[in-house]
Amino acid sequence: MDLHPPPGGAALRRAARVDDNQKQIVAVFKAASVSVAVTSNQHSGYPDLTIGYLGYNILVEIKDGNKPPSARKLTPKQREFRANWQGEYRIVTSESDALALIKELQKRKGREGHDTDPATDR
Repeated sequence: MDLHPPPGGAALRRAARVDDNQKQIVAVFKAASVSVAVTSNQHSGYPDLTIGYLGYNILVEIKDGNKPPSARKLTPKQREFRANWQGEYRIVTSESDALALIKELQKRKGREGHDTDPATDR
């Protein structure tokens, strides 16, 4: 690891802390053929994952459900990002939360499919 400052003298950023359950949650999404981009290194409150599934794109903040509620709170930067984000944003605390999100998207997609009229939907 190079500890020398980069050209221009900017200080190096510390690596983003990754929740202990992130690897397991990513594995659940990938096992269900969900596209996953790990974005936990983006800083400034950006969520840990960007997922795509069945045409939906969702930002996912991972919190460790095994920790006490006080340790699962969003940071001030995360709260600010969430307040200003106009798209879909979810907090996932466990593998079962990830599975529930997958099932919700499947149901949502099914409802959308039944709401369209094949004669007019081209």
